[in-house]
Amino acid sequence: MQTKLTPLIQKRPDSAEIDSILRSCVHCGFCNATCPTYNVLGDELDGPRGRIYLLKQLFEGSDITRATQSHLDRCLTCRACETTCPSGVRYGRLLDIGRGIVELNVPRSISAKIVRFFLRTVVPYRRRFKFLFFLVQTLRPLAPRKIKKWIPVVSSHSDRWPASKHQRQVLLLEGCVQPALAPAINLKVATVLDKLAITPLKIKNEGCCGALSHHLAAHQQSTDFIKRNIDQWWPYVEAGIEAIVSTASGCGVMVKDYGDIMQYDAVYAEKARRIAALTCDISELILAEKIPVSNSGQGTSVAFHNPCTLQHGQKVLNAVETILQRQGYQLLETDGAQDCCGSAGVYSFLQRAIAQRLLADKLFSLEVMKPDVIVTANVGCQMHLQSAARVPVIHWIDLL
Repeated sequence: MQTKLTPLIQKRPDSAEIDSILRSCVHCGFCNATCPTYNVLGDELDGPRGRIYLLKQLFEGSDITRATQSHLDRCLTCRACETTCPSGVRYGRLLDIGRGIVELNVPRSISAKIVRFFLRTVVPYRRRFKFLFFLVQTLRPLAPRKIKKWIPVVSSHSDRWPASKHQRQVLLLEGCVQPALAPAINLKVATVLDKLAITPLKIKNEGCCGALSHHLAAHQQSTDFIKRNIDQWWPYVEAGIEAIVSTASGCGVMVKDYGDIMQYDAVYAEKARRIAALTCDISELILAEKIPVSNSGQGTSVAFHNPCTLQHGQKVLNAVETILQRQGYQLLETDGAQDCCGSAGVYSFLQRAIAQRLLADKLFSLEVMKPDVIVTANVGCQMHLQSAARVPVIHWIDLL
């Protein structure tokens, strides 16, 4: 693809990166075949190829319109197109850069500004979100049935964080919403790691990974979160921590992208690359350990939803499936395993109609084989699937 970036874009530190990504696209359209929004809406501009054309026009000086903003907003950032693309186009990176420019040039409606401000000032802050969720749960019995099904019920748990101290140590990311929505996940992960003679460490003042802000094009807030986390984690990196482990694939892919996001920051670039290299999903860590094979799961059929952030973003395939199969669980083959469930962070709130269509399609493919349980690897996907599933939906670590 030939490009002619405007002088203003050429002055940006990422101009060469923008130009390289644009030029790598050969217009083949393979990406549209696996794009959720293109398959739902049938609009070329709501597929990766069309959005790349819109971004190219933006970088070459064409007027930036609200229509352009809408087409970019409707992207889930699932990155299925990157898995499909034969040319290795880094579409997700290009989209994030473009969204940032559009956000500065196209004003949103008052209602949209309020919603996005609320999401950015509540969801990434663990205490604020936990307090809000507590209020919502308290009022749940009074809510209409249609709304009630969207409010998850958090079961009580008696697990305690392991007190053992092992030579091997990892940092365990807690996340923003997971401690409120599914507090048992990291406790169970800590128990499993303790059995493997690995000590999971928690950072008391750990902040949001920055994913929500980043994908809402609030790049300054996202960068602030990233820098704060790097400062918090760096002493552990220098002390020889083995890994930084995520139990929510949405957080994991963001931290693995720190190197790309911070590459032009003279102070944090090298640290960000080191952090990204140390980060792994919990399934990657456990798969590398010698866990005894057992038949503990025999007789239980499982449908696994591999989150987009795990399979397309982190390129982690067959890790969870292999771990569960070694414990005797029957993993069912499902159609559309590469498809998005429609959660995508806060996408299910901002683009409800599309998210609900994707949710219905995903649940049909997961439930058609009548599994005993649906498992996933991301709390956002778990909550989204739970809202309409007819069988239990849990994090896969519950089975282990």
